[in-house]
Amino acid sequence: MIFLDAAATTPVRREALEAMWPYLSGEFGNPSSHHTLGEAAAAALAGARSGVAKVLNCRAGEVTFTSGGTEADNLAVKGIALARQAADPSMNRVVISAIEHPAVEESARYLERVHGFVVDVLPVDGDGLVSVDALTDVLRPETALVSIMYANNEIGSIQPIEALAAAAREGGVPFHTDAVQAAGWLPLDVKALGVDALSMSGHKLGAPKGSGVLFTKGRLRVEPLVHGGGQERGKRSGTENVAGAVALSTALALSSAEQPEQASRAAGLRDQFIERILASVPGAFVTGHRLQRLPSVASFCFPGTSGESVLLELERLGVVCSSGSACAAGSDAPSPVLLALGIAPEIAQTAIRFSFTSSVTDSELEQAADAVETAVGRVRNLASPQAG
Repeated sequence: MIFLDAAATTPVRREALEAMWPYLSGEFGNPSSHHTLGEAAAAALAGARSGVAKVLNCRAGEVTFTSGGTEADNLAVKGIALARQAADPSMNRVVISAIEHPAVEESARYLERVHGFVVDVLPVDGDGLVSVDALTDVLRPETALVSIMYANNEIGSIQPIEALAAAAREGGVPFHTDAVQAAGWLPLDVKALGVDALSMSGHKLGAPKGSGVLFTKGRLRVEPLVHGGGQERGKRSGTENVAGAVALSTALALSSAEQPEQASRAAGLRDQFIERILASVPGAFVTGHRLQRLPSVASFCFPGTSGESVLLELERLGVVCSSGSACAAGSDAPSPVLLALGIAPEIAQTAIRFSFTSSVTDSELEQAADAVETAVGRVRNLASPQAG
């Protein structure tokens, strides 16, 4: 089986498993407990926090552990906007792009529905990119937050985050970026990026599911979503997932160290894979920016097919991939991301995303390209009026 759905999840790295095992067994203490076991857990949690902070180039106190990217996005969007509104009731607008992950979009819609916020949605061009001018034009004195993802989970397009964050800063507005897909593939130095908040998910980079991180800058206030014992410096109550935090910190450190070499290698393999598909499948076209995209994502539309039917054929041929975001599983509606790019609904429903880990080989991608040619051909033949 060739696994090309790494944007949905990745296998847990052995190093992460080994690092977390003691905190699932002998060192099982609650980090809030004032005895030897608890203090050992607290020390491990502090070490994990410092490890994440080192990669992000921030202070350990600016790192909040969460249950994953979705919670981190919710805490950033709702928490920052509500805290800003509490300090100044005129703050009643948030800005997002038209292709945000549902965790960001639905958080913004919650603010609109329950707290009376106005949601300003920035359009994207045909490559899925937001323009700095569009952001500048929509900023208002009452804008509480801008949230624009670093790299898209369906098409892989990478936003000009530094420039967008600078525009928000010029307008005096905090800037959050969802870096769930970027982690492990792109630089995460929050000072260089110029962001005020950044979200990550452990299971996208070799840590277990159920682990995540939110960076929030300095004294930026965040209204907590989960109340209780005041853990995570009051931002996120509840007994911390020590083992998950240790695993995430371990996986993040390893992927960050490997990132320059692995990203370059993967980008080369990605481009070869794209060329093979375009050369062998008539009518196929790439979605998202051709070059300004994640090294690990190649996404296409195959007009004249059904994306779901192609997926089934590919799995029969030993290739596992996706028709889009795993977070939209069960929906047969066209992808809102592809519609935002101006792709017609009937074409958007033919989309397939291939996303791979850093261990993918050229041989695997060559076999996958051959399988795509076969699968698309079979589906088109079945759909043809002459078939049968």
